Amino acid sequence: MGKTIAIAATLFAVCMSLFHLYTGCFGSLDPWSQRVVHLTFGFLITFLSYPVLKGKKISVFDILLALASLASGAYIILNMDALVDRAGLPTMPDVVFGVLTILLVLEMTRRVIGLALVIVAALFLLYAYFGPYLPEAIAHRGYDIERISSHMYTTLEGIYGVPIGVSATFVILFVIFGAFLEATKTGDFFINIANSIAGKARGGPAKVAVISSSFFGTISGSAVANVVGTGTYTIPLMKRTGYTPHFAASVEAVASSGGQLVPPVMGAAAFVISEMTGESYLKICIAAIIPSLLYYIALFTSVHKEAQRVGLQGLQAHEVPSFIGTLKSRGYLAISALVLIYLLAVQLTSPSFAAFWAIVSSIILSSIRKDTRLDLKGFIRALEAGAKSALSVVAACAAAGIVVGVVTLTGLGLKFSGAIISLAQGNLYLTLFFAMIASLILGMGLPTTAAYIICAILAVPALTNLGVGVLSAHLFVFYFAIISAITPPVALAAYAGSAIAKSSPMQTAVTACRIGLAAFIIPYMFVFNPALLMSGGALSIIWVAFTASVGVFLLSCSTIGWFLTSTSTWERVLLFATSILLIEPRLTTDIIAIALLIPVVIHQVSSRKRKLVEVS
Repeated sequence: MGKTIAIAATLFAVCMSLFHLYTGCFGSLDPWSQRVVHLTFGFLITFLSYPVLKGKKISVFDILLALASLASGAYIILNMDALVDRAGLPTMPDVVFGVLTILLVLEMTRRVIGLALVIVAALFLLYAYFGPYLPEAIAHRGYDIERISSHMYTTLEGIYGVPIGVSATFVILFVIFGAFLEATKTGDFFINIANSIAGKARGGPAKVAVISSSFFGTISGSAVANVVGTGTYTIPLMKRTGYTPHFAASVEAVASSGGQLVPPVMGAAAFVISEMTGESYLKICIAAIIPSLLYYIALFTSVHKEAQRVGLQGLQAHEVPSFIGTLKSRGYLAISALVLIYLLAVQLTSPSFAAFWAIVSSIILSSIRKDTRLDLKGFIRALEAGAKSALSVVAACAAAGIVVGVVTLTGLGLKFSGAIISLAQGNLYLTLFFAMIASLILGMGLPTTAAYIICAILAVPALTNLGVGVLSAHLFVFYFAIISAITPPVALAAYAGSAIAKSSPMQTAVTACRIGLAAFIIPYMFVFNPALLMSGGALSIIWVAFTASVGVFLLSCSTIGWFLTSTSTWERVLLFATSILLIEPRLTTDIIAIALLIPVVIHQVSSRKRKLVEVS
């Protein structure tokens, strides 16, 4: 029976990918049907691939859950018109299937993601039911099981709401695209090209990690998966050239997490943000350019200054692949990524259409050479891998739909926003701080997409009520949802890196926070000056981008302890203060920053000359 179940799971995964490829090219079904089919496939694959108890075989209970999920989806498809006609007046079968679907979502989430998101969703459901018995600040009139289940199951405001809609139309296709990039060995090409660019440089392997992980991260959308995928190659190389294990692991963790900030894909989050804000996809990508550049300038500087501080060198010439040779042998594989960018940014096609043709182009291009060509078995495995890789997103979005459904049903969003504003007493800085803490806490246990959606529903209104721009507010919580992956005590990306590097998990997480410090500052800066989000005049944007770039460079010098040469405590303090003033994009702060920087530069030049004389 085990083999039969495995074949069935593979078949459902392949069918799921083919279904989304078809709708991506020829147009989605109506929202109800598209989302129901998407989630039903997710249920079937999960319950036939993940047993109820880890380490056990798929049991009769798992098969029954798969059948129940099939019945849940079929009920909506077969009764769609009737459900719409009697909206707000559910029948007993509506309630039964509603409760069943809620339980299926929670169980799917437990199996694929873990208990954290299940607990969050369950607490929100309890909040909807026990509203009258809660403290006055968050109390509401309360809703019975009939109302809660029908709201979650028979409307587009609960489980089948915006989160699962984005997963069903955009995200799934980019996950499938990532699976085909891996199957066609395009990932190996990205690592080799990064190695050929930075491998020989001082601290080359760390710079390779930064470049390759940003390539992978923008498509994968999972910091942990990215760490595991590229870190198995980059972390041992970093250790071999002299980086300490915890530093090597932290570099990979920070680089992998930041990939989701990099346009044009941003781990598929750009499409979620576009849906939540009502802004165009292109505007989201343009707004993300400068912040993502600042993030990687800071990280690149950190690895370079650490290499200078410790006295590291790059890889040997024979260990570095030829840039021209790599382009000649595998460069054609990168054309699929260019197809994606061209369709999204130039032709302004829908993300699903662009992803479809990027996938098709990757298949066609892979056939040019025998070693990258996909045979039928490879094609099927890529389809299967794409669907199964998407399960975490499907589960996260379905569970997030429960949270969003409770918020819309009870009005919790307004209460939460009011509580934040009241606690901060209308102070924008404190409100931003509380929103940051909420995003970091949620992000520690949830996938980025789920954490962002929940924070966007709960915390963003508090920011916009105090005058923060809609896009700035959404990107603010999105940033912190991402960097929660490197923030102790639950720094999942850092812990994944430490497992590969065999370093202390907490030491790795703390180091990751230190070298990724700029990521904790940049969101505050673009809230107060939207020029960092490409809003305003060209000269203003150029100047702000320049001063902020210098600022994050100096910030990394301060945290590592190396500028022109090693820095003393007072120099590090002044460099840190200078960096903050430069990242804060105002003329007065720029002038003060220059004044603080002058004595540091003078002392550093003097110290460097003295050390050179001593060496000679």
